[in-house]
Amino acid sequence: MADELLNEIEALGARLTEARGAIATRIIGQDAVVGLSLAAMLSGGHALLMGLPGLGKTRLVETLATVMGLSGNRIQFTPDLMPSDILGSEVLETAADGSRAFRYIEGPIFAQLLMADEINRASPRTQSALLQAMQEREVTVAGQTRRLPAPFHVLATQNPIEQEGTYPLPEAQLDRFLVKIDVDYPDRDTERAIVLATTGGAEAQAPAVFDAAGLIAAQAVVRRMPVGDSVVEMILDLVRACRPDGEDAPDTVRRHVAWGPGPRAAQALMLLVRAQALLEGRLAPDPTDVSRLARPVLGHRMALSFAARAEGVLLDEVIDEVTDRTMRLGRAA
Repeated sequence: MADELLNEIEALGARLTEARGAIATRIIGQDAVVGLSLAAMLSGGHALLMGLPGLGKTRLVETLATVMGLSGNRIQFTPDLMPSDILGSEVLETAADGSRAFRYIEGPIFAQLLMADEINRASPRTQSALLQAMQEREVTVAGQTRRLPAPFHVLATQNPIEQEGTYPLPEAQLDRFLVKIDVDYPDRDTERAIVLATTGGAEAQAPAVFDAAGLIAAQAVVRRMPVGDSVVEMILDLVRACRPDGEDAPDTVRRHVAWGPGPRAAQALMLLVRAQALLEGRLAPDPTDVSRLARPVLGHRMALSFAARAEGVLLDEVIDEVTDRTMRLGRAA
């Protein structure tokens, strides 16, 4: 590893430690959730936060925008939301001299950090408005393509228990989320600390640690981090083993999985293991990073068959079984 890159990784690691400390002033506990959210942003991707109402998902996104120094907008997704409410629209204006011309008014998607709150409440037509933005970082309105600010990240929230009036996210959109993050209930001690910290006279404010240029530079460092052959091979082995029609699929995948992850899952793992290592102060990822990130990366890129769901098979258990098998085979090799 070149000395210059080594120094950049160490300096960035120290800055990320400062950022996590700033986030902790407003987000108590949820270390894994915060870590995965930061890893997604360091990887240049988007994250889907899945959890029950009232667990601090909105607060987390707002805090991330502040600490990372990004301009942020929030969209509350509802069944009557239209694509133009997200992307913007052209309006016909009349000038003082009586002439008329169309003027484009930007929608809330023109932000560096977009919070899509309860994303599954919008109709498929509105959800599809995000597809181009999430992949190409641009939108096309009235035949004209417009670039989005850089960096551009979507952090979406979804409440799993509210099924009335919701529309499942299409597979193409789910695949564009780099990672799915499960937000669980806090333990008793953490919940006690939350109650005391958020019901007093004044709440703590998180300072800005990064800015947009700093985050873009950090993303470049992540992409330059070295990855050993053993990690690369494990990523490929794991992703390919989760495809039911692949030659590398174990019996549990062939029996229970309807469709598996594509190459984008391997790309996501390659970026996230680097970001995970960086957040933990290491200079390169190892196979355990792949194992820990298997569920968040693969869980929304796979689906169980109808028969497996009827039998009560859980997708997380299938992923864990395949991951353990891949780890064993990797050690044996």
